[in-house]
Amino acid sequence: MGSVTNALLRGVLGFTQGPGCRRLLAAAQAPEQTQAALLRALLARNKDTQFGKTHGFASLAGAEDYRRAVPVQTYEDLWPLVRRQELTGERCLTEERPVYYNRTSGTVGAPKNIPVTATGLRQMKAEQRLAAYVWARDTRFLAGKVFAVTGPAVEGRMEGGAEFGSVSGLIYRNQSGMVRSRQALPAALSDMEDYEARYLAMVIFGLAEEGVTGMATANPSTFLRLLTALHRHADAVLDAVATGRLPPDLLPPPPARGPLRPRPARARALARRLEVAGELTYADIWPRLQGVLTWTGGSCGVALAGLSRLVPAGVAIIEWGYSASEFRGTMNIDAKRNLCLPTLLTTFFEFVEREAHEEGRSDARDFLGLHELEQGREYYVFITTGEGLYRYDMNDIVRVNGQVGQTPALEFVRKGKGVANITGEKLTETQVLQAVSKTLARRGVAARFFIMLAYEETPGYTLFAELENAGSAADADPGRAGGIVDALAGEIDSLLSEANVEYQAKRKSGRLAPLTTRLLPAGAGDRYREACVGAGQRDAQFKHLHLQYARECAVDFEAAAGGA
Repeated sequence: MGSVTNALLRGVLGFTQGPGCRRLLAAAQAPEQTQAALLRALLARNKDTQFGKTHGFASLAGAEDYRRAVPVQTYEDLWPLVRRQELTGERCLTEERPVYYNRTSGTVGAPKNIPVTATGLRQMKAEQRLAAYVWARDTRFLAGKVFAVTGPAVEGRMEGGAEFGSVSGLIYRNQSGMVRSRQALPAALSDMEDYEARYLAMVIFGLAEEGVTGMATANPSTFLRLLTALHRHADAVLDAVATGRLPPDLLPPPPARGPLRPRPARARALARRLEVAGELTYADIWPRLQGVLTWTGGSCGVALAGLSRLVPAGVAIIEWGYSASEFRGTMNIDAKRNLCLPTLLTTFFEFVEREAHEEGRSDARDFLGLHELEQGREYYVFITTGEGLYRYDMNDIVRVNGQVGQTPALEFVRKGKGVANITGEKLTETQVLQAVSKTLARRGVAARFFIMLAYEETPGYTLFAELENAGSAADADPGRAGGIVDALAGEIDSLLSEANVEYQAKRKSGRLAPLTTRLLPAGAGDRYREACVGAGQRDAQFKHLHLQYARECAVDFEAAAGGA
């Protein structure tokens, strides 16, 4: 029956999504013309909005006019109009009123709420179906059940009444009956507020399903976290699989989740394997697994390397593509080679070369279109969408890693400067500065220098701080100076969680380790500056980054802290 159902699903996807895939590939043969036509359509659609009238959309003839008329925008620039449109229904950014808001962490304090119109939601669902067509065509990912982890569909309501949450969860919850029948996890599990309980419930339902051939989530660190939850509660999990009853002492009263059938034989087999090996891997749990769908770029590579050792040999690693809460940037149109084509039919793209942007040398003439990108080069991304994001600065770096027709294929490299993103938390330098400064002020402590480093292997963050008079304090009472720094960790961790909902979520779920702090000796900040200037930064224009990846830092602060 499974092979018949799989063949039927592939046939349906081929019939319904094949034409859309061919249209996308045809557009890739003429990216300049495709993007020009899209920009004209987006400007015409929203010319009578407040933003459109202010910037003269009706009179703009093309990309050059658009760049002269509209400055680069950030979320903070657009937020007043996002909020007013949601509260009043005025046509501030889009002619079509948003029906939903995709929530993610913000640059400053509040989360970002990205507007989604009914047209935009239909577009996202269409992109999801097209992606499924490629997975089914190129791999056996959809041959059996799919274990997919998404965010909660609805987390709350905006002031004006519109729902907000994770659009991936919303799409997952509203899939067709045929697709729902292939899901290993009931959609309601994503709505559980308690992270430990949510992970435990997912593990139980996942282990109960033997026929999983595909596993999917945005960040591969989630799969490592699920194994931690399994081994922490192994007896309770295996008992639940055997009896079909969820452990009431570990799980709250459940939402409607669907039935959990007793699987005593499966539970016994997994228990024997656990007793022999001391742990369970995904190869043990799902021996017929065919594919892992996830992000592979940026810092995800560290978690993916660990996960690759835990799945059956030969499993396909399928790149999800460059995507964010604001938009879907690329579609994987060749899952065997993980070749990702920009969504040039729905997003107007602009780029600036990474070096020029980071050195502040870019101006209007440095913005490039898709057709102007070069193989192997890295670029910052700016987007215009039908959801009211105009020349929006994503602060993301992508690299050209191939070509489809006449259009460059793109891969995500990392967030731009001032942002660290290990597990999806997108922690910003502004958030770090505010949290550390506020905590130091509360305690009456002054810092000569501090820097927070992101460790992808842990994964987690460490704050290194050089305090005023730390040297003399340490001489007088070595424990006291270190104790001050240790006491800062919990307070800063709490403030970062308040400022960044994604950081909070990753900390609660255990995907990020608790923040740690280390005391630096006197003069550490000066030596850091000297190292950066020695590496080529201009001394007169030196800019200290308070948030960096440990692998990119010019100084070994671990060694420096060891001598404090």
